[in-house]
Amino acid sequence: MMAENQNIKIPTHVGLIMDGNGRWATQRGLPRLAGHKAGVENVKPTVLAAKKFGIKYLTFYAFSTENWKRPQDEVSGIMNLLSIFIDREVNNLHKEGVRILHIGRRERLDQSLRKKIEDAIELTKNNTTITVQMGLDYGGRDEITQAVGKIVASGVPPEAVTEELISQNLYTAGIPDPDLVIRTSGEMRTSNFLIWQSAYAEWIFPETYWPDFTEEIFWQTLVEYSRRDRRFGGLSQA
Repeated sequence: MMAENQNIKIPTHVGLIMDGNGRWATQRGLPRLAGHKAGVENVKPTVLAAKKFGIKYLTFYAFSTENWKRPQDEVSGIMNLLSIFIDREVNNLHKEGVRILHIGRRERLDQSLRKKIEDAIELTKNNTTITVQMGLDYGGRDEITQAVGKIVASGVPPEAVTEELISQNLYTAGIPDPDLVIRTSGEMRTSNFLIWQSAYAEWIFPETYWPDFTEEIFWQTLVEYSRRDRRFGGLSQA
């Protein structure tokens, strides 16, 4: 697979909207939570594939600020699955050189889950092979609103507000903007994910539901990305 495509451009940062868990389960006559379980179990293989491909930053959209509107049993189930995932996989990811970061609110998370996230961040903080950001209780508009609030509270005059200053006050401060965002399931929406950071990202929408997103499909999205002509508002360099 990779040997045949050694000349493709590997993005530095890939964002992943893990969509289609519920529909994956429904097609199989399973409860929606079974789809979320399958989706969570696909995170580690995807991280290892990204590491293999040479991607340096990977951001997962795990739970949005809007997902709280879902039925309480589904929300609780998702949080429990994430907690189990951390218990089971953090040490393994640490051994793989993965640095774990969280983007999003923490105050609305269960105290136990919040502690596990903080411990995972602390354990892996010096790892440099690949950085994995988990978007949990994350929303792009909420992120920008909070960033503006911090800037206003710091007393910065309006004429001193720059794009760089706003970027420095986002959850992703210090992380390069995504080059590529992948949304599985074929839905073509940004859904409030990294809306500031992805202004010039390439977007790819494979029709595969997230639990079926394999290393091979991941690679094919990178091949597609490599064919894109990224102009950033300028003219083609070709």
